[in-house]
Amino acid sequence: MVVVPAGKFTMGSPSNEAGRSSGEGPQHEVTIASPFAVSKTEVTFEQWDVCVAAGACRETRDNTWGRGDRPAINVSWDDAKRYAAWLSRNTGREYRLLSEAEWEYAARAGSQTRFSFGDDDSRLGLYAWYFGNSDRKSQPVGKKTANAFGLHDMHGNVFEWVEDPWHDDYEGAPSDGSVWLKNGVPSRRVVRSGSWYYDSKNLRSASRSGPPSGLRDGNVGFRLARVLTGC
Repeated sequence: MVVVPAGKFTMGSPSNEAGRSSGEGPQHEVTIASPFAVSKTEVTFEQWDVCVAAGACRETRDNTWGRGDRPAINVSWDDAKRYAAWLSRNTGREYRLLSEAEWEYAARAGSQTRFSFGDDDSRLGLYAWYFGNSDRKSQPVGKKTANAFGLHDMHGNVFEWVEDPWHDDYEGAPSDGSVWLKNGVPSRRVVRSGSWYYDSKNLRSASRSGPPSGLRDGNVGFRLARVLTGC
């Protein structure tokens, strides 16, 4: 895992950002008061299948694309939560999904551009698996360039579940990076990052969607955060 430092950032996208949707505003400042650890990559099938073998996670299909170091797919939000709970029990450390604000902070890695590396779509293939280079399937994690925090695949490969229920926009969103529960739609949960199937506008740092929490799909996986004690 990678330790992401405390800091502040502007969450959401400006009204003139190419590819923007109305759900990405209003922009607002968020303070991440304490550092936290984030998975360097999405959780892989190799990791997931240990949980399956232990009887704590359900078996999930790989769509014949392969397992090993490819991201675990066809996992619902509840599946991801069960994995985090199992890992916490077995390690004695607290693992969890990221809040939506934490996810965007980690993805931006100090940037305020469309992508962590800038605004130029032509560079996306250096950092992400997406419609233009994925061969229409997920790919092994960690093969593309990491962002400035050292995190891989924050753009593309697979969408990533976060903790927050869906809100249509950021009116009333918290400013402290916490999970936004109030007035959310608990039957829908936020996913971030875009995937191997989508084009550049869906891979922007601010892009967000809110599918049903029970969705199990070849586009969707997850990564974890870990609480750092003493910070």
